[in-house]
Parts: sequence; structure tokens; C-alpha cells
Amino acid sequence: MKGPEPGSTRPYLIRALYEWCTDNGLTPYVAVQVDESVQVPREFVKNNEIVLNISFDATSSLKLGDEFIEFKARFGGLAREIVVPIQRVIAIYARENGQGMAFPSAPAPVSAGPLAFPAAEAGSALALAAATPAGEPKLSPISSDAGSDAGSDDPPPPKPTPGARPALKRIK
Repeated sequence: MKGPEPGSTRPYLIRALYEWCTDNGLTPYVAVQVDESVQVPREFVKNNEIVLNISFDATSSLKLGDEFIEFKARFGGLAREIVVPIQRVIAIYARENGQGMAFPSAPAPVSAGPLAFPAAEAGSALALAAATPAGEPKLSPISSDAGSDAGSDDPPPPKPTPGARPALKRIK
């Protein structure tokens, strides 16, 4: 006799890493694969992805639920409601040191094409590299792009390789 299928571990891991970041004075960022189910300012989306600062200082009414991450934040001075389905989160990490976790990406959006934006609200992201033969995830930080403040002098992130399969590099 089989019991019900266990739910996804993704929301629990996101909450745990968020708590780890805040407990250690780090800034939690989430990388999100954007499609029509994600409610974010489209002008800040690049290559169907957006990086969001979900720290206490950057958000209000933050809810890290089992199905959605919801909060209010300012983008270019305008308050916006943000709703991200948990399955669209591809990584959560600390901005300061890149430590965190990446998840398998969700299926590619069917109707969404590439969306362009100025990199005003994006922060450091995780480079997704090839998976190990055993399928173990790897985590690898890359340099931050424009950070959470507009007008930052940080260099832009490296361009992803089209068609490359994402995976993670483990950092110890």
C-alpha cells in the first residue's frame, strides 16, 4: 500500500536558505525563470529571467508559501506586487558570497519570447554549468551585474550559452 506522494522540497529549501541568509546578515536573492504565471515588472526581465532581492529591507508583506512567493517592492520608485510561483524559482543565494542553492529549471515558456530590460534591479546570479555524471547539482557564483541599486558600476554578467543544459557547481 502506497501513501500519498510527498510534496516538493523546493519551498522548504527556499525558506531554509532565506532564514540562513537573514540569520547571517546576508542579502537573500532569488533567480526566477519568467513566464506568463510570474507577476514581476517585465521591464526588468532579461532572457526570461529576473533576480529579486527578497531581503526584509527590500520587501514588505513577504510570504514564502508552499505555492508562491509574494511580496511588495519598489522598482524604479514605483511600488509593485510581486507573485512568483515556487516552481519558477531557479535559485536562492546570498548576494555577498554567492552561497545558496539552484534548482532544476522549469519547462521553457511556450508563448513567452525574449524580454529585454535595463539591468537596474538584477543582482549577482548563479552560473549554471554542466551536471556531474551522477547528476549531483553544482553551485557556482558569478560576478554581480547591476546589483540591487540602480546606477551601480558593476560589470554585466556573462552571457549564457544558448541551448546549454543548466546544472550547479557545489562550493564547500
